[in-house]
Amino acid sequence: MSSDTEFITATDATLGAIGEALDAALADSEVDLDWSLNDGILEIECEDGSKLILNRHVANRELWVAARAGGFHFRPQEGSWRDTRSGAELSAALTQLLLTQAKIATTFPRLQAP
Repeated sequence: MSSDTEFITATDATLGAIGEALDAALADSEVDLDWSLNDGILEIECEDGSKLILNRHVANRELWVAARAGGFHFRPQEGSWRDTRSGAELSAALTQLLLTQAKIATTFPRLQAP
């Protein structure tokens, strides 16, 4: 990816897709969860008051995730967002984090990375 603008556009699309998936999961759930997306920061507030926060880190060309379980960095690799330590795909990691922390089952589309 050659420019900051391209990276920001790609991450905005990914964060928007995550928000849409959360809306779909909430439509079929009794879980009380709120989320907001502002300027590259997706904040998910869980029923118990805890939060998951996803944000883009332009300098490193990564998406960062902060959750009760810890902090995670995802970098584009072969069209997917992959955890820099474990290699896990972002959609799989988010599914597990949300199930554990927010008690909500989600299904994410393939979250494509540039």
